[in-house]
Amino acid sequence: MPVRYSPKNNPRVIIIQKLYGKFFNDGEKIDFPKHRFKKFIKDVVFGTIERNEILIEELDKNLGDEFRYNNLDRLFQVILKSATYELLYKPNVSLKIIIKEYLNASNFFLNNSQTKYLNALLDHIAKKIRINNA
Repeated sequence: MPVRYSPKNNPRVIIIQKLYGKFFNDGEKIDFPKHRFKKFIKDVVFGTIERNEILIEELDKNLGDEFRYNNLDRLFQVILKSATYELLYKPNVSLKIIIKEYLNASNFFLNNSQTKYLNALLDHIAKKIRINNA
């Protein structure tokens, strides 16, 4: 039987929750629980917030003609922004790990068909960003 991790142990779940709160709940204060990856979580959360405009630009440029960032579900927007932040600013983390970790985290929020859709989007964006910025 596969090990099912608690969402509070998954750093990307925490990242998604903090960013969703920041972007879609006015005035939400960001605090970080004690966590062994607290420094990483804070870095991705604050980096994503600081570079929000750049990340949206990258997503619009790399999503392709059939997708517009603003037309995507809010949760997809948050996941894609934080994953894009990691793809651009965490070059030591492999593309495959970033995608896998965000897909694992998305299982706490999305159903199976939505996760497959997210996988396709992440894969598409990751390849373009890492190739263009290599």
